[in-house]
Amino acid sequence: MIRKNTLTALVFLVPALIVFGAFSWWPIVRGLLISFQSTNLVDPAEWVGPANFTALFTDPLLGVSIRNTLLFVGLALLIGFPAPLVLATVMATVRRAAGLYRFLVYLPVVIPPVVAILLWKWFYDPGHGLFNELFGLVGLGPFPWLDSPGSAMLSLVLQSTWAGMGGAVLIYLAAIVGIPSELYEAAQMDGASIRARIWHITLPQLRPVIGLLLLMQLITTMQVFTEPYVFTGGGPENATLTVLLLIFRYAFQDGAYGQAAALSLLLAIVLGILSAVYLRATRSWSAS
Repeated sequence: MIRKNTLTALVFLVPALIVFGAFSWWPIVRGLLISFQSTNLVDPAEWVGPANFTALFTDPLLGVSIRNTLLFVGLALLIGFPAPLVLATVMATVRRAAGLYRFLVYLPVVIPPVVAILLWKWFYDPGHGLFNELFGLVGLGPFPWLDSPGSAMLSLVLQSTWAGMGGAVLIYLAAIVGIPSELYEAAQMDGASIRARIWHITLPQLRPVIGLLLLMQLITTMQVFTEPYVFTGGGPENATLTVLLLIFRYAFQDGAYGQAAALSLLLAIVLGILSAVYLRATRSWSAS
């Protein structure tokens, strides 16, 4: 027999479940169905089976987008992942104006992404952009930041790192503050250098946080869209065409909603497998 308190809880829970199902689960199910259909989202859909996946795998842009996405992920991990940790470690030693530094670090996160990208687009302007003007003072440049296939992706990663590392810095700072000071005092009394204290105390204590933020960055960077869309539109010469941008092209430029849904499904499967493998591989490392 259902208790009165349980029944009351269910009454309040049902509306939330309905809303969650309608706006979260149903779009997922709908996307799964569309990946096996030919539809314009207006007329009745036609079941085409795996035809959307066949067309997807024969599109040469799929390989280009995957390669560019992996390049973005690799550069973001190389540049954007250690930067917040290094900055947080340095800021943890600052005593004067610490609040000001934290505000300045987190400020890019508050700026709307499109506004920040448009600002950096002016910085990257090949004619009179801020960066080329500064490099010109020392006799360097001008550099074709966004206009060259060789430097466009790196330019996107630099802006993305600046815009997104504020949150990670604050998380690392909070974790560093939570490390017992007795560990550092004992190491200092034993003559350990600053580098040794960081390597043998700070990093081991931050393992769970590092593992979580690494996973979040992998998932986020594999779904990069705003930067290539606003900066370059996927150019030059498709050098910044990512998987999510290709999905956008399929759906909103070509009207191939079935292929867009098929690629979205494949991306979700890859991210799910990546998350499961990563969590399993780092479970003992994070807990030790």
